[in-house]
Amino acid sequence: MKFLDEAKIFVKSGDGGAGCVSFRREKFIEFGGPDGGDGGRGGDIIVEVVSNLNTLIDYRYQQHFKARRGYHGSGANRTGPSGPTITLKVPVGTQILDEDKETILFDLTKAGETIVLCKGGDGGFGNAHFKTSTNQAPRQHGEGWPGEERWIWLRLKLIADAGLVGLPNAGKSTFLAATSRAKPKIADYPFTTLKPQLGVVHVNEREFVLADLPGLIEGAHEGVGLGDRFLGHLERCGVLIHLIDGTQDDVAGAYKTVRQELIAYGGNLAAKREIVALNKCDALSEEEIAEKTKKLARAAKITKKSGNQVFAISGAAGQGITELLRKALAIIDEEHEAAKARIETETMEEIHTA
Repeated sequence: MKFLDEAKIFVKSGDGGAGCVSFRREKFIEFGGPDGGDGGRGGDIIVEVVSNLNTLIDYRYQQHFKARRGYHGSGANRTGPSGPTITLKVPVGTQILDEDKETILFDLTKAGETIVLCKGGDGGFGNAHFKTSTNQAPRQHGEGWPGEERWIWLRLKLIADAGLVGLPNAGKSTFLAATSRAKPKIADYPFTTLKPQLGVVHVNEREFVLADLPGLIEGAHEGVGLGDRFLGHLERCGVLIHLIDGTQDDVAGAYKTVRQELIAYGGNLAAKREIVALNKCDALSEEEIAEKTKKLARAAKITKKSGNQVFAISGAAGQGITELLRKALAIIDEEHEAAKARIETETMEEIHTA
């Protein structure tokens, strides 16, 4: 299945059905009177979050979704049936944006969550509704209210606890394959990864979701290479794992290139907690590892007092991976606790304000 994380679609709920003009005429009944029923309500457009989807590819081949209008009323005070509802199924982590592509209307992060995107129009009144003491044979009726329509953007942001970043060929896909059961494409040429990949990592009898993104190069925020559009999938991550190819000469320059692209993208990515790792250390001598980790520490401003370190690892050989994953899990737990504390604080403030 192809991966698609962005789609523009048009949605329109159904118009309300028209009311009916009818009069009751039966033998031996002297006063029949009006008996036109109301029109039915137009169909709604509903968005449902499902757990078995991970792409928006369905909305590449169909962009227009229009619910049916409500059925018209009929005689004998019969109300027309409502129009059928259209349900759009989206994966967990989907954002719904207005046509300007900036205003977020809904952020759907839980499976089973449903929202009414466009409400169907109400049905028009039949002539029985207009009967009064001075107008006992009304012939007016309502045509029904129009439904809502709009263009919207669907944007998928993967739900991952940690994200892998780095230049092309930094070994991100190899790292994902070594730490999870994911089977990303691995090759010795740049841009092997063309779409985000997810894997479930197990460490300390715990697990967390790790996302591997296509590599960044200098100028990605200007569209160079694959661009930086996929960085949106990191906005929900608790920690970034920054891999640097240890076999290249300028490891500090490689680190700074990716950091500059994270800063240029925005989205608070540059402020996220980061684990820096020198990868492919199985191809380096101990002296080279010591020298390059020292250069990386200076570039990333990592000191011993901060309690952080540059991890020397090898995804292919499995060297140093467990220690890195334990550190990532600890940071993820800290971020979850901080998020809970923020929610509790906001809740208490709302209670005091009320």
